[in-house]
Amino acid sequence: MKKTLMTLAILTLSQTVYADEGMWMPQQLPQIAQQLNAAGLKLDPANLTRLTEFPMGAIVSLGGCSASFVSPQGLVVTNHHCVYNSVAHNSTPERNLLANGFLAHTLAEELPAAPGSRVFVTSEVRHVTAQIINPAVARLTGKQRLDAIENNSKTTVAECEKEAGYRCNVYPYYGGLEYYLIKQLEIRDVRLVHAPAEGVGKFGGDTDNWMWPRHTGDYGFYRAYVSKDGKAADYSKDNVPYVPKHYLKLAKNGLKEGDFVMVLGYPGRTNRHRLPSEVAYTFDWNYPAFVKASGESLSIIAKETKDNPDTRLKYAGQVAGINNYYKNRQGMLDSYAESDFLARKTAEHDALKHWVHADPARTREFGADIRQIEQLIASRDAQAKRDFYLDRATPRFLNTARNLYRLAIESTKPDTERKAGYQVRDLPRFKASVDAIDRNYDEKVDQALVLHFLAQYNAQPAAEHYTEFDRVLGLTAGMSESELRALISKLYAGSQLNDKAQRAVWLSRTPAEFQASHDRFIQAAVALYDSGRQREAQEEELSGKIQQSYANYMKAKIAFMQSKGQAVYPDANSTLRVTFGKVAGRDHGTADGLAWSAFTTVNGIPPKATGTGEFNAPAAQLAAIKAKDFGKYIDPTLKAVPLAFLATLDITGGNSGSAALNAKGELIGLAFDGTLDSIISDWDFNKANTRSIQVDLRYMLWQMKHVDKADRLIKEMSAE
Repeated sequence: MKKTLMTLAILTLSQTVYADEGMWMPQQLPQIAQQLNAAGLKLDPANLTRLTEFPMGAIVSLGGCSASFVSPQGLVVTNHHCVYNSVAHNSTPERNLLANGFLAHTLAEELPAAPGSRVFVTSEVRHVTAQIINPAVARLTGKQRLDAIENNSKTTVAECEKEAGYRCNVYPYYGGLEYYLIKQLEIRDVRLVHAPAEGVGKFGGDTDNWMWPRHTGDYGFYRAYVSKDGKAADYSKDNVPYVPKHYLKLAKNGLKEGDFVMVLGYPGRTNRHRLPSEVAYTFDWNYPAFVKASGESLSIIAKETKDNPDTRLKYAGQVAGINNYYKNRQGMLDSYAESDFLARKTAEHDALKHWVHADPARTREFGADIRQIEQLIASRDAQAKRDFYLDRATPRFLNTARNLYRLAIESTKPDTERKAGYQVRDLPRFKASVDAIDRNYDEKVDQALVLHFLAQYNAQPAAEHYTEFDRVLGLTAGMSESELRALISKLYAGSQLNDKAQRAVWLSRTPAEFQASHDRFIQAAVALYDSGRQREAQEEELSGKIQQSYANYMKAKIAFMQSKGQAVYPDANSTLRVTFGKVAGRDHGTADGLAWSAFTTVNGIPPKATGTGEFNAPAAQLAAIKAKDFGKYIDPTLKAVPLAFLATLDITGGNSGSAALNAKGELIGLAFDGTLDSIISDWDFNKANTRSIQVDLRYMLWQMKHVDKADRLIKEMSAE
């Protein structure tokens, strides 16, 4: 790889990198080998760049969560909340696997995971900036630029995916300054193997979410299956467990405070390189609006499902997701309100502009884009604000119909000319999402949500309305709640998309068949198509301009940070990253003024256990704790089984289920959360406060052996 500004910046890190800050790309690790070794790593950092070698070859993505292979039979360990939808999907009121847990005693008893579940095994990461932003693209702007980038990305992906069974994606780094191709084996037959009872895997529920001390046994197991010839394949009873090239060994010795620890996984997104205006928009408007809307959604779902156990199960995964982000965003707002973050961000940005304009050459290269990006971002944020309630006021099946109609139109084109997301490679996920709706949708609940947010959308000024949406739905200003309810009821009653069989046939219908349909949702989708494409074109024109200016802004920022000898790692973007630090409690800065110990133990469960709701610990678990039936999993210092531990690791959403490894690369736990006052580190890293929360391997094994009797799995992982 040629030396880019990013690479040059990394070369200057030796005196500035903190061991616990940074989500590092694997290929960057040799440049920070000194810091890794000083922190306690016993492996050669160069080995961590080899994605098909140990331990990186054992780390996988679930497409939203992280996970790891832990046996030669394709056994995958991740968080309980990452397998939660699959447990809910297989649950019924008569067989409530969420409440009681699930354990397959044989391979034959393992259950298909929720439709669309995947295990992605990364096999290659390649720098492709020169292919994506070639000289011809570099001369373009606006939508033309964005279209050219998309076309080059599709060409690169298509070439990569000529090898059957692999999923390839091109990811932007540093605001579109650089691009990398990620190639992954896409395992499509994923099965649920084991999940503890909800009173273990979700003990503490939303009350304890983002809190410490923590006593949540957040772990679960999938298994990856392939065809008999070892190829990725759809579910079949004839498929066999995948044999990974590498899988993690379980640590024989437990951790203690001060020990080295690293996490390998797929963090979703961080925002540490954002502009001050983006910070202000996010924390002054977007997050407050999100928190308000989330609270309202939760209240509506609770009201509409309270008397129907089956509907509650259908919405269990959605409720868990909303609650998670609801508390996350509120925690960020609380931290932001008590900080000088915006002032510091503004000062940093002003210093960058001063540095640029202090040199004529830098002014010529960066000045115009730094001025322009602020204006472009303001336009983008205004659009997002305008559409905030519209997005929530759109019936789910209207969105489904619009996607299906778009698919029908795109399917008339050669595959390479189709819009990304509607190519042949996307059809399996399309079909899975359409198939999964029955287990996570209820018309009564959806109507109640739409009615609530449609009223808020309709109360907006006319200039913030989507005129064609209003016309197609028959929406007029000043409509009463009863009028809105009647309008919505008529729309839903005129559609058969809530019927699974009816819905499925539209996956292969032609545009003409859509246009001739009398289904109300499909009629609306057809009527909205042209205006939707116009809006999309306007958004892409803006996005293309943002890509160009933001990339040059980031180029300036990297050069500026390099001039000060500061670290430059890219914001998280759902690609494989490594973060490292140490096991550590906190002795300052907590809201209650009390120090946080580095570990919790099972002894903390009984005082919290109420026998109902979020703290409904299983009776068998409580009995084992009372009897001190700890076996070999007891920690001699703590005098009990360690349950969770704190570490100075830089993680975020997407890291859920990430393998926490010791200095020898052995599995010692799973990352699953952060603390409430440190989650603002997604935007503003706080070295003093930031702590990640991991479930301790010793607790997982104790619960599996002494409570759930999962001896077969323990033996499979060679943990006996």
